[in-house]
Amino acid sequence: MFERIEKATRTTIVSLGAGAAAAFCAYFSMYAFRKPFAAATFADQPALFFDLDYKTTLLIAQVLGYALSKLIGIRMIAEFGRTGRAGAILTLIGISWLALILFGAVPAPWNIGFLFLNGLPLGMIWGLVFSYVEGRRASEAMGALLCASFILSSGVVKSVAILVMDWGVGEFWMPAVTGALFFPLLLLSLWLLERMPPPDDRDIAERTARVPMRARERASFLRNHGVAMLLLVSGYVLLTAIRDFRDNFAAELWIAMGQGGIASVFSASELPVMIVALTALGALTLIRDNMRALLAMHGIILIGALLLGLSTLAFQHGWLAPFSYMILTGAGLYLAYTPFNAMLFDRMIAALGHVGNAGFLIYIADSSGYVGSVALLLYRSLAAPSMDWLSFYISCAYLTAIAVAVLTVCSAAWFHFHVGKHHVRPSAA
Repeated sequence: MFERIEKATRTTIVSLGAGAAAAFCAYFSMYAFRKPFAAATFADQPALFFDLDYKTTLLIAQVLGYALSKLIGIRMIAEFGRTGRAGAILTLIGISWLALILFGAVPAPWNIGFLFLNGLPLGMIWGLVFSYVEGRRASEAMGALLCASFILSSGVVKSVAILVMDWGVGEFWMPAVTGALFFPLLLLSLWLLERMPPPDDRDIAERTARVPMRARERASFLRNHGVAMLLLVSGYVLLTAIRDFRDNFAAELWIAMGQGGIASVFSASELPVMIVALTALGALTLIRDNMRALLAMHGIILIGALLLGLSTLAFQHGWLAPFSYMILTGAGLYLAYTPFNAMLFDRMIAALGHVGNAGFLIYIADSSGYVGSVALLLYRSLAAPSMDWLSFYISCAYLTAIAVAVLTVCSAAWFHFHVGKHHVRPSAA
């Protein structure tokens, strides 16, 4: 009997490990359809509406589509069941790829709208992929690996995009070609995800059942826990805005620091960032008590905010080289940003004992965050057009570090005093 139990345990661990790797690869592949165009500067294109430069207009168009998708996802992802997820992911990414083909085929500036259509389906992918890993005792480890995908993939995809342009592919066709290269990995990862076992009885006992949330359940949750969501989402808006700015204008930032045109610099700077975030967040699996884990995540967000601000201060005083600065600010940003995309809301649902799903909360945060991202792009182009990229990034880093630190401390205090005293710890198994 013990041999059968041990064999079943080993099988489950292998299945979950393969599932976590598949989730990583699925979302990694999505970035190949979303981010490659950011590797180009489109410097030859004239300014457009209200003197917005062409690349900023492309970014705003895509982010508006992505943000609208997140708004739709508040309902769609909250109510989506376990059937048809892989087909939905493949269909949505396929639509985004067709938009990239049209972006290459239609001359500028008439192709800008296709970046909106490219972003529109992609905003749903995170919630669909995360639904495979949430509500498990191993969700932190699996979620950390999933989050690592968008830390590493953005740099890798831009490196691949530059290589594609080195092969002679133009800036406008490069995004579609780069995306096509990742279709085999996407198909394999979706096939593996569909073979993951569902959460078992122990998962449900410790993390609560994960079920679709209808309008009444969503309204009840926000009524009871709206203060915490406001504090958390306010910080996340700032983190999303600067994280997107760093990601989308990495080419310009590297040029400003004398490292432009080097393909390897995009992925080389993000690999240490991924390792730091993966290690810190994966370690939360060791904390079984959901409220303690939730407060520990607040601590990680606070550390990330402090690292973002202090590394910027050190860079301005000449104590950090450009490469080290990009690594440290990236580590700070992703330590603070990443928990919102998986583990924070997963543990929040479990700590509150509220039957539902974390996808609903993630999409409230994401839809708000991308509104902040668009606002920052517009501010940079309209209110501070003469400010160079690096100086603007440094100013945003200071503002984000201070505001996120304050909001995180307030959120932690709310959970400690309003929820912690009523929290029931899981019994030892």
